[in-house]
Amino acid sequence: MQTQVIRNISRMPSWIRQNLGRESGYGGTQLAVHGNRLHTVCEEAKCPNRGECWSRGTATFMLLGDTCTRACGFCAVKTGKPGWYDVNEPVRIAEAVAGLKLDYIVLTSVNRDDLEDGGAWVFAESLRQLRQRQADIGVEFLTPDFRGVQDEAISIVMDAVNACPLTNPGLPDLVWGHNVETVPRLYKVARKGSQYERSIELLEKAGRQARVETKSALMLGLGETREEVIEVLKDLKSVGVDRVSLGQYLRPTLANLPVAEYLHPDAFAELESEARALGFNWVKAGPLVRSSYYAEEIQQQPHKEAGEARE
Repeated sequence: MQTQVIRNISRMPSWIRQNLGRESGYGGTQLAVHGNRLHTVCEEAKCPNRGECWSRGTATFMLLGDTCTRACGFCAVKTGKPGWYDVNEPVRIAEAVAGLKLDYIVLTSVNRDDLEDGGAWVFAESLRQLRQRQADIGVEFLTPDFRGVQDEAISIVMDAVNACPLTNPGLPDLVWGHNVETVPRLYKVARKGSQYERSIELLEKAGRQARVETKSALMLGLGETREEVIEVLKDLKSVGVDRVSLGQYLRPTLANLPVAEYLHPDAFAELESEARALGFNWVKAGPLVRSSYYAEEIQQQPHKEAGEARE
């Protein structure tokens, strides 16, 4: 891996293959998303796996609109001052999920530093609406870092979790994801407005909650070293993160950061082995892996014992 962000590499290697989504399930997912006037990270962030995931009938819904209050160098989501949000969005999310007959759903959001709770209420209300309709649905949140309001945001979310526990005692009530995205050295370039330490702190606090599993992800190819990646994995494991995904950064637009390196699949395989050796109980690593890629596999994967909370 390179140690600096360098010029964009113009030609994608042969192992990068994107499914454009022509299978039968794609149209149904598209209709559920657009028919309910919802946003997805699949579209807004130009995810390379949209075709595959939508064809499988899965999508990662993006709460709180399509405008982020931060301007991360890697991200294609538009930046601005949204100034409002739709309080009925959780209801529409639940209706779309019911229409797709999903057993597991991932919800993320833009950063909303303009809101007093950072948008935590919308996450909490979405959980309530989902579980009112389907008590056994698995739910995964991929949240912002809740800058300045972490304790309040966790309290708001956990009130909903405790009021709407998953009826399957063999699974966690909630998977709480927050992506560190890259190594600390590259934060000023890639994650303006964010701090590595703040992200680690949120994951540690969320992981202390009973019947919650934590999850994070990194994009590789921005100029990090292998040693830096291993140190981040150690940091995540030290605060109790259970699940991790590692994927290749792909430049979504010319306005975003250039790709410094395309990692060979063998490099991802080696990092996956390293992560498993560190004790992560769920690892996805590969060029097209994203944080919510096959997230529903938690239904078949090992997890913490029900009711367990970290000391």
